[in-house]
Parts: sequence; C-alpha cells; structure tokens
Amino acid sequence: MKVLVTGAAGFIGFHLVKKLIEDGHSVVGIDNINDYYSVDLKMDRLRECGIEIAGHTDGNSYQSTNSSYIFCKLDLTDMEELAQLFEVHRFDYVVNLAAQAGIRYSMENPRSYIRSNVEGFFNVLECCRIFPPKKLVYASSSSVYGLNTEQPFAVEQKSETPINVYAASKKTNELMAHAYSHLYNFTTIGLRFFTVYGPWGRPDMAPFLFADAITQGKPITVYNNGLMKRDFTFIDDIIDGMVSVLNTDHTTKYQVFNIGNGKPVDLMHFITCLEKAFGKEAIKNFREMAPGDIQSTWADTETLKSATGYVPKIDIEEGVGIFARWFEAYNRIGNIAHAE
Repeated sequence: MKVLVTGAAGFIGFHLVKKLIEDGHSVVGIDNINDYYSVDLKMDRLRECGIEIAGHTDGNSYQSTNSSYIFCKLDLTDMEELAQLFEVHRFDYVVNLAAQAGIRYSMENPRSYIRSNVEGFFNVLECCRIFPPKKLVYASSSSVYGLNTEQPFAVEQKSETPINVYAASKKTNELMAHAYSHLYNFTTIGLRFFTVYGPWGRPDMAPFLFADAITQGKPITVYNNGLMKRDFTFIDDIIDGMVSVLNTDHTTKYQVFNIGNGKPVDLMHFITCLEKAFGKEAIKNFREMAPGDIQSTWADTETLKSATGYVPKIDIEEGVGIFARWFEAYNRIGNIAHAE
C-alpha cells in the first residue's frame, strides 16, 4: 500500500516510517522540520531512514537509499503544495502525526497550535475529501480528557473539558474528523496517545530530560512533588497498534481509540527505573503541579483490543532499559548536546 506519513521526522512518525518500509510498503513522509526542538535530532532520524537533506527549501523531495521511501520538506499549512502531493501520489492511507507538540509550550505560544494543529489538520482533511484515501489515521491525545477524573480513561467518557490549548487543538481535530467522515464518507480513526517513550524520543519530554540530567549529575525537576502517574507506553507497542489499525477493516466511518499501555506508573517508580538503568541516583528538585498539567493518566484500551487485537508487550522496566541503552549509545557519538 502507498502511505502518507505527516510528521515523518518526529518521534512517532520516524518509527512508523521505519516499520512501514520494513513491511514492504511504499511511503511518502512530510515534515516542516521546525525548531521547536533540535533540528539535528530530526535530521538524524531522517538519516536512519536513508534520507540526507542538503538544503532547506520547502517543497523539496528526497529519495531514500531505500527506494520505497520519499521524503518531502513541507508544511501542512501550505495547502497548494499539499494538494499537489495528494494529486500526484493518490495515497491508499494517510497517517497524520504532524502537530505542534508540548503542553507547557502551548501557554507560551498558543497561536502556533491553532496554525499547525487546527489549520494544518483542516488542510489534510480537505485533501482527503478531494483525493479520498481508504483511511485517515490521525494523532489525538490523552490530554483531551482534561478535567475528567474517572479512571481508567475510556473513549466513551467526557472529553470536552481540556485544560490547555494543546488538548483543545486535539479535541478540535476529533470533531473536525467526525464532520468530514459524516459529510464525505471516508474513514477516519483518531488515536489518543498516552505517554510515549523510547529510543529517538523527544528531548522536551520527561524521559529524555531525566536521562540527560541523571547522566550529567544535574538535578531533575519533579512536578507535583512526585505524586504523578502516567500510562507510559513503549514506542514499539505504539507502532504495532498503529499498524494494526491500518490493517483492520473498520465497521464505522468514524472511530476514536485510546492507545496506551493500560498500566499507570508512578512517576517516582519511572525515575527509579532510570536510576537503575544508568547506575546513578537522580538529584531531585520537587516542585508544585505545573499549570495545565494532569495528575494521572490511565488508558482503557479495550475498544482498540476488540477492534484490532492490540496488546502491549513491553513493561516499564524493559522499556526504560532499552531507552537507556539507546541514549548512552547516541550520547557516545556526541549527539545529545545537539538534541537539547
């Protein structure tokens, strides 16, 4: 099948592209390669997929050393270029992972979330309307549950009370997808990601920040005095779940699934796992809860399991160990400083 992956230089997008290529599919990846976090890390991910970018001109296409992968430097807000890409390739499947990420940054620069996450997603939907794929799969987030306190979070529960602009933009994506599925009769699947971690992860997220600080003997910031729980989900489980969604025939045109590990982990236990993996104790600076943050997340994944057979396999100790080994290897060749 021919698949478009937006956000292909991002953490999840990079891993999905690698998996699709390994499975023998034809892939087109796009990314605007913005500088919200390290461009060098994004370039390194692209190199892992056989892409070497010589320049920075939007619209440029790059052929991977693997003949089944093409990468285009493109911003989703460029509707003309995006529509041309859809017209040329006539994708069987579209996976939209491109977004302005980060909860805390959404309080500093909310406009970028509306532009990237709402306007950009609108353009993807419009292109799918004009050149319909068999299926559009897009990234939502566990943050849509907002003020909802009933756990585990289930897709049937209330998700209309987001407490930050990032979450609001993701809930908006779900509503927009519903409207387009209803009006134009193509399948949309929203995936509410829970805390994803693993090799090649984002340097603005806790696992990377903690690992960097622990290995350098610097303090880590622990919010809410450590009284946090997260449904940490290893990247390989996320990718397996996404591939199963692509491969499954769905009975309804619009669906939303939680995709997580289904086992909330105490933040302090996660830190202990990192300390064990690196053989060093973390210096901890405890802080109050940050504005816009959620104390606990826990995914009910039964609907995804029923639809696709999804069962996560990697527990927190194993996953943190794999992440730590990658982090040390990446650090040894001098890349961590550039990824910060």
